[in-house]
Amino acid sequence: MLLPHALTLAQARSYLAALADQASTIDASSAYELVLIELDRIHGDECPSADAVGLTEDRAILLAIATSALEELEQHGVDTLTVELVLAMLDDAYALDGT
Repeated sequence: MLLPHALTLAQARSYLAALADQASTIDASSAYELVLIELDRIHGDECPSADAVGLTEDRAILLAIATSALEELEQHGVDTLTVELVLAMLDDAYALDGT
């Protein structure tokens, strides 16, 4: 994995972790964690660590940045359909979050 790919993946993982940490319900938190697990599976569990410290607490902003980073993964060779499926999982998690 090249550095730009790793940076994009780290950003996606960090914002997903922040969403999971700040979720309004346990079900929503679990759903965000499932998105993280799927993202790690796609990358063969060779993933940079997630750091959610110091990120905004506004879940709408966290969602927007996580979505953008996930979409950018296509530029690093991740299959378009795979990215769309992860984005759908993220949308489902956000819907459970009640926001």
